[in-house]
Amino acid sequence: RRLVVARRAAALLNKLQLKTPVPPDVEISQAVKLTPIKELFDRKFGLREGELFAHGTYKGKLSLSVYERLKHQPDGNYVVVCGINPTPLGEGKSTTTIGLSQALGAHLGQQVMTCIRQPSMGPTFGIKGGAAGGGYAQCAPMEEFNLHMTGDIHAITAANNLFAAAIDTRYLHEQTASTNFLWNKLCPADGSGRRTFELSMRPRLDKLGIFKANPDDLTASEIERFVRLDIDPDSITWKRVTDTNDRYLRGVSVGTSPSEVNKKTGESLGRESGFAITVASEIMAVLALATDLSDLRARLGRMIACTSRAGEPLTADDFGITGALTVLMMDALMPTTMQTLEGTPALVHCGPFANIAHGNSSVVADRLALKLVGPQGYVLTEAGFGSDMGGEKFFNIKCLYSKLRPSCAVLVCTVRALKLHSNEAPPVVPGAALAAEYREERLGLVAKGAANMLAHIQNVRKHGVQVVVAINRFHTDTDAEVETVARVAREGGAFDAVAADHFAK
Repeated sequence: RRLVVARRAAALLNKLQLKTPVPPDVEISQAVKLTPIKELFDRKFGLREGELFAHGTYKGKLSLSVYERLKHQPDGNYVVVCGINPTPLGEGKSTTTIGLSQALGAHLGQQVMTCIRQPSMGPTFGIKGGAAGGGYAQCAPMEEFNLHMTGDIHAITAANNLFAAAIDTRYLHEQTASTNFLWNKLCPADGSGRRTFELSMRPRLDKLGIFKANPDDLTASEIERFVRLDIDPDSITWKRVTDTNDRYLRGVSVGTSPSEVNKKTGESLGRESGFAITVASEIMAVLALATDLSDLRARLGRMIACTSRAGEPLTADDFGITGALTVLMMDALMPTTMQTLEGTPALVHCGPFANIAHGNSSVVADRLALKLVGPQGYVLTEAGFGSDMGGEKFFNIKCLYSKLRPSCAVLVCTVRALKLHSNEAPPVVPGAALAAEYREERLGLVAKGAANMLAHIQNVRKHGVQVVVAINRFHTDTDAEVETVARVAREGGAFDAVAADHFAK
């Protein structure tokens, strides 16, 4: 009897109740009974004990030890999802990525994994909103997806701001203390009078060409070079971060307290600085490109924050803070496990912007996913913005470091965006009603704007990858408009072009 009850309960999990018109995203997400995340991943991939750490019921962390266990297994099929140049409203890359995952996994019975970025809470609380997909193609639970998730962004905030604090503190001490004082603080003698170098000091020493193991063997000149970074305060580019939109923090004065002065001269040691949004931190980009913990540490250590007055780049290694940054980021290196509404597994990891970074989810997530799905499975990974931005950076940066090669590319477009790119339709303004051109059939605008799509098709094909165009269909699109897009895409070099109704169906 218990088995029958359990089977009936399982049959109700991840089932959609389609409605017309499509309800708000949050209502759809909350109406679906999800599978506990550990149960889902164990059933799909046969994980072993200790390979998934649950964070509540519906999300968790996937251990990097899975890759070591499966590293000799052939990879699955690697599919990158990118887009044409979007309108300010977005054209549905995440929605299409998730919809394709549900089609492959929930309807065609294929092994599939969706790899997408974690959204910043800045856009989430702004006009753009969340990034969990939409309609009946969402990553769930959507509230947890769009907010704190498993704390990766908060870890980046802490690490970034620790580095910022270390920079300002080092500058203050170098301006107010003697070389001997700095030497005794950095390399204090123990009870027996012995000094030792911390491991975190070795990169700085090696950079200076000081290969002595015993601190007492350093000359006065070597001690001076080691303890004094001679920071040029006007060169400091490293900003503090927060993961909400707060325009009044774009420019701030730091170090204005009476304690931040040179007591001998009375000179203030404050300076002008500012905050950025957390996902714009270089640590986010570094995390997304790291392949393992040692690689993460090496990349963190090479981050340049400022220069010396002589113009020498100063890195986290020079400040001796790389180990502390790595410790803060250890758990964040593991991808977050979630699921789509129809129960296909997803790895959500990292969220670098494509305009100031490379705009892709992590190398770690993709590598883990390709091993888990096996040679007959599919991994869908999303590249941010248009193919000329996140797409090119996927090929030229992410694939360069990951050594992975995609099997094909999906190019997402919409009739709405093509009409905008005709340059004959009014602008699309967030929060404002769409003009009639976007709500009515206008084949001429579609055909003219398709030039943008054709450029993206050729752009992707130059990387040696076949392109399938996904026409993310809205309820205002007519059959004739969709067919026009499909015909132009095929004639322009796409392997195929398909209408995608995943949002509503």
